Amino acid sequence: MNTSRWRMTVLVAGHAVDDLYQGAVPAVVPFLVAERSYSYLAAAGITVAATLLSSVVQPLFGLLTDRRPLPWLVPAGMTVAGAGIGLCGLSDSYLLTWLAIALSGLGVAAYHPEAARLARRVARDGHVGMSWFAVGGNAGFALGPVLVTPVLALGGLGASPLLMIPALVGGVVTLAAMRGVRGADAVEARAGQDDWRQFGRLTVVVIARSMVTFGLSTFLALWVAQRAGGLIAGSVALVLLFGIGALGTLLGGVLAGRWGRIRVVRVSYVLAVPSVAGIAIAPGPAVYLFVALAALTLYAPFSLHTTLGQDYLPNRLGTASGMTLGLAVSVGGLAAPAVGALASATTLQWALLSLPVLPVIAWVGARGLAEPARCAF
Repeated sequence: MNTSRWRMTVLVAGHAVDDLYQGAVPAVVPFLVAERSYSYLAAAGITVAATLLSSVVQPLFGLLTDRRPLPWLVPAGMTVAGAGIGLCGLSDSYLLTWLAIALSGLGVAAYHPEAARLARRVARDGHVGMSWFAVGGNAGFALGPVLVTPVLALGGLGASPLLMIPALVGGVVTLAAMRGVRGADAVEARAGQDDWRQFGRLTVVVIARSMVTFGLSTFLALWVAQRAGGLIAGSVALVLLFGIGALGTLLGGVLAGRWGRIRVVRVSYVLAVPSVAGIAIAPGPAVYLFVALAALTLYAPFSLHTTLGQDYLPNRLGTASGMTLGLAVSVGGLAAPAVGALASATTLQWALLSLPVLPVIAWVGARGLAEPARCAF
């Protein structure tokens, strides 16, 4: 295996490990509710903890990597993300739990801009190559509940330190693979002018998509547990959401090569509206069908957002990645308390029924997007 292919393999696998800890957060929430009797609003606050620091500092990490390559941030961010999740179950204090989850979010923020910049370099401008990188993240989301559920079901929240093991192993492997990535090997060719107006429209699209996915992932396990019976049923729904989402991300890259990125983005959000609504309406096990459809439609545009953002800002790849993978995505997580408050004031079903308006907003924003000039890498 040549050096570039090896590095891309490590980046894809590392993205899976890093985002495993984002997928772990919604999987931890039902256990916090069960063991500590958290309210819907308190549960949503845990999601805010995972996204608050990330939403503020991730663009700053992007600016730093635009000025100077910092490949060590990739293994360091991954390790910190795992440490935060590993510490989250060790204290009964809501504040300390919140801070541990926030630490994990900080690690995620440090990881993404540099990892995405390196992945685009290695992928050589290929939609499918970047889709594989994004699939790594989606697969990590899917693995989050797979890892969390048996560990916490058997050992309770006190077993949470076991959850940091993948980050420790992944950090060591990634550090070894990224050694020597400096100088000409880490500097992209600059071409074209930055189009901030188109990038601003794309940011609106990404925020709307993020709000619906975060709102859905935060409360999906609780909703399906009520609908289909038990915490295991809820965890299965999360695995389905993130697992099918990974396939949807790869499919989006393939379809973009045939139909273009903008068309795939627009069509995906149109189809997402009935898919998300069906989750709140479908009876019993039929909810799983709509979870799968929502996963396909919400995740197909995921990697395309990143490449579009990088092509709109060809001279600021770290900033573009920090925004599309970081700030815009994390800000969506800050909407989770609003969904939780609505659920507390009405019912969880009505809160979920509010989510389909967000893909509509994403579709409206995508109507103003134009295919950018392709960067040279």
